Amino acid sequence: MRENDLLDPGQPWYRIRKSSGLTRQVTRVFYQLMKIAVIGASGTIGKAITLLLRKQGHEVVEGSRSTQPPIDIDQPGSIDKFYEETGPIDAVVCAAGNAAFGALDSLTDDQFQLCINSKLMGQINLVRKGLSRLNPGGAFILTGGIFAYKPWPQTSAIAMVNAGLEGFVKAAALDLEAKFRLLIVHPPLVKETATQMKMDDSPWPAAAQVAEVYAAAVTGNETGKPVFLNGYNP
Repeated sequence: MRENDLLDPGQPWYRIRKSSGLTRQVTRVFYQLMKIAVIGASGTIGKAITLLLRKQGHEVVEGSRSTQPPIDIDQPGSIDKFYEETGPIDAVVCAAGNAAFGALDSLTDDQFQLCINSKLMGQINLVRKGLSRLNPGGAFILTGGIFAYKPWPQTSAIAMVNAGLEGFVKAAALDLEAKFRLLIVHPPLVKETATQMKMDDSPWPAAAQVAEVYAAAVTGNETGKPVFLNGYNP
């Protein structure tokens, strides 16, 4: 990066805000441009996160079962190989993980184990195995879900995992203090998913709005706490 680039209004980290009256206030927002792995980049929220981070000027490494390098967070060995091929990175954003809907009396052992192995331990392992791969001061941004706070019927397994992830983030951040940041985003249902489920999508935000929460978490300075989209707090 050239020094003059920092003064270029065309760059993504430079913003001009006009005030009322005859004066103009110039606000420079300096993003530290990062190399960021987005896991679950092929999903609805993951795609929106990837698009926004690239628009901000960051280098994004997309991660899914179909990317190169591929990653399946259900498989710890796959996580290791992904990190080995990706090299040092500045942040990891995870919008991946499988979980099962179902009434408590109908959920099977396998379905509960799926939730634990995938969305819970898959994301925990991303953090554990990424500790030696993340650059100092880097960030891990995990995904829970609003069911941890406002469950619906047939979401007991998902609510369990979401709440467990938040507990992990709060405690693990104490161990990582002064080394890395760790946050969990609890997104609501997004408009695109509601449409696919043939639900009324009017109460829900678009994935692009939710992506802004993830981007702010990556470039912020908070750690060890849950993050929500404004207007969808518990």
